[in-house]
Amino acid sequence: MGTHSPLLGSSRRGSSRGCPLAEGRPLRRANLPMEDAGKDATRFTARSLPGDPRLLATVTNAYLGTRVYHETLHVSGVYNGARGDTHRAILPSPLNVQLEAPAGSGEQLTNTFVLDTNTGSFLHTLEGPSFRASQRIYAHRTLPHVLACSVSITRLATGSWPITVLLQSAFSPESPDLDLHLGPDFQGARYLYGRTLTPEQPGGAQQEVHMLWTPVPPALTLGEGEEDGTWEFLTVVGGSQAEAQACLADALQLQARRTLYAAHSQAWAQLWAGCGLDVEGPLRLRQALRGALYYLLSALPQPGAPEYVCHGLSPGGLSNGSREECYWGHVFWDQDLWMFPSVLMLHPEAAKALLQYRIRTLSGALYNAQNLGYQGAKFAWESAGSGLEVCPEAIYGTQEIHINGAVVLAFRLYYHATQDLQLFREAGGWDVVRAVAEFWCSRVEWSPEEEKFHLKGVMPPDEYHSGVNNSVYTNVLVQNSLRFAAALAQDLGQPVPNQWLVVADKIKVPFDPKLNFHPEFDGYQPEHVCSGLDGAEGPRAGVGPPGEELRQRHGALQGVDGECRQVRCRELPDRHGGLPAGGALWGHGVQNLPLAAGSPRPV
Repeated sequence: MGTHSPLLGSSRRGSSRGCPLAEGRPLRRANLPMEDAGKDATRFTARSLPGDPRLLATVTNAYLGTRVYHETLHVSGVYNGARGDTHRAILPSPLNVQLEAPAGSGEQLTNTFVLDTNTGSFLHTLEGPSFRASQRIYAHRTLPHVLACSVSITRLATGSWPITVLLQSAFSPESPDLDLHLGPDFQGARYLYGRTLTPEQPGGAQQEVHMLWTPVPPALTLGEGEEDGTWEFLTVVGGSQAEAQACLADALQLQARRTLYAAHSQAWAQLWAGCGLDVEGPLRLRQALRGALYYLLSALPQPGAPEYVCHGLSPGGLSNGSREECYWGHVFWDQDLWMFPSVLMLHPEAAKALLQYRIRTLSGALYNAQNLGYQGAKFAWESAGSGLEVCPEAIYGTQEIHINGAVVLAFRLYYHATQDLQLFREAGGWDVVRAVAEFWCSRVEWSPEEEKFHLKGVMPPDEYHSGVNNSVYTNVLVQNSLRFAAALAQDLGQPVPNQWLVVADKIKVPFDPKLNFHPEFDGYQPEHVCSGLDGAEGPRAGVGPPGEELRQRHGALQGVDGECRQVRCRELPDRHGGLPAGGALWGHGVQNLPLAAGSPRPV
């Protein structure tokens, strides 16, 4: 299998992580320089594009995602390929269009590229002494089936001559993942439709995709005597021809009222009003926070959006996930452990939708457990549409069973935050929690010698160690899952199987009284190098925070990078709180800063 570039900081197997905060610890304000306090952290600006196309800015909503100037468009929940080959299907993007000036225009022109997180849009401006031309690309916030591109030309100098700009496009109605066909035009839009080539599971349905788009001409001209002009181009995608046509009609109505972009930008303003966060500190730190929030919120629906069906959040986002790219669009524990707590705090509606994805794919998790010879449900290490295991490497799907604990933790956090009994009593949440409890009880083995239940042959978040026994992280998650299941059963008036609390009380949680710490697993030695977060995860899982002396002595936090044998300093703030130059900050698989090495820092 291929791997991500080291620039992105993540291998095919797992994902890079930072140290989680210990539960119950108060947040402390960092003592950071304040010289950047008045600068704007919401707009990312550069004079040139990154050389690595993977670092191009993304425009995404809850249904569609793409990178600017990229030939690929992804649709949420649309995958092609069987089992371990399952990946997001590539739909060709009609908005892979670049604004250029004609050759020999004779003017000294300045290019500016801006990702404006306030409005969820990407803006390229080409400006000279006599005119300014701007191209705006965005995934519409309130019409999630719509991508839009607008081009504006403004005359800056006195005169009346025509001004022409070029629109370079390499669009071709072809895909390696879809059997596509051109159909009849509809209301001035071209029509392309087809099905995925290979279903995720044998006998499964091939997913349909229907796309309408307004063609982009090779050039636009501001006529003689005109002061300014704007042209808008739409791409609309649906699961049926009727859906695509209806969504295009909605977009054309807003376009006719000249409110298409205004409706989008106002929705983003409302979202930031409820979900925005900022900190006191250096500009690069504030940009990292803003960028992370932007990419996360981009993938979520607008609060109050009707009939939203969540297909899960993948670490690389909806703009990525083609074959050999960003986990192929699969859903990991990232969704439940890393993304969910923030989503729950900022957007509870969307948090509920993420849980509904796990509920909807429970049948796949039940099959996974049965296939491994156990009862209950074993959620896939990598999940797509069905919930069946689609990880290309079997060892991770078989051994990284701590995914179950992450899933239940998300349900537990939601319940404590919302007290929403309806999700558990009527909408399937209880079925998930109960099925995971049943899996744990069938997976443990009793040790007469220690009089403890053991959990053998697992891989902790530390992926350098496979087939270990009694991962302290995994076993504490087992305890928490079972105790929550028992407490929830009582709240729902359901019987509590005695075995749940027996296993919770008697499962082994390794502890070394001589060294006064929890070894990562049976046989772990302090000098072992770990990947993942087993040393750092203890507080989150409920083991309790190791003291500073123990952290220094045993290197309990040396695995915070997720996959590498040491923390890569270029991915973390430097000792002054700033981010090192070059590359993008890759936060839990989500690209935060859309600039390449050598690009100017955002202003």
